[in-house]
Amino acid sequence: MKFVNFKFIILVVLAITMLHLSCKSKEEAIPWKLLIDGDTTNGWNIKGGKATYTVSNGIITGTSVNNTPNTFLATNKHYSNFILELDFKVDPKMNSGIQIRSNSFPYYRKGEVHGYQVEIDPSKRAWSGGIYDEKRRLWLNPLNNNLEAQKAFKQNEWNHYRIEAIGDTLKTWINNIPASHLIDDKTASGFIGLQVHRIFPPNKAGTTISWKNIKILTDNLEAYSTKT
Repeated sequence: MKFVNFKFIILVVLAITMLHLSCKSKEEAIPWKLLIDGDTTNGWNIKGGKATYTVSNGIITGTSVNNTPNTFLATNKHYSNFILELDFKVDPKMNSGIQIRSNSFPYYRKGEVHGYQVEIDPSKRAWSGGIYDEKRRLWLNPLNNNLEAQKAFKQNEWNHYRIEAIGDTLKTWINNIPASHLIDDKTASGFIGLQVHRIFPPNKAGTTISWKNIKILTDNLEAYSTKT
């Protein structure tokens, strides 16, 4: 009969538990600020089209409607340097994105929202995490050469984004897999926006996308940025 070293097993279990608690305490110590707290969209406004947004238990759900342009739920506050994390779940027939450093000016295309967009793409192309320039230069960092990031997207499930915008460097991760790394100084500041894309036939109104756990860091970013 083999001898079982119960003392060793207990020490291993304790070590794993302590490591888990240490990682958890470090995460809890990060001074995140929630952008959606509760069941309201206080601090946000709708720009563009007429898609609808509802909030329940901290989850925002955007729903597509017919005959309307792209719609954005945008923060009232503008951000320049930040680290943003959030989770999203999208209908496979929908296209969406997260606007960062974006703006809406009366003198630019009659107020159309424009700026960097972190793509949400459930199609077979699978460019979720790529960087698109909404209403300006179009694709800046597609994922056609990043197969690992393309495979990271989970259909009909919650997906996690990490977005770092520090100086002229924009980085994205999808489900902890590096997606985009872009050096660009076109726009230094702007709002954050949640897009419901316009729909085209044969797609029908009523497709949805949901976001939750939307949180941001704006101070001491070098201490929290991901070193790659």
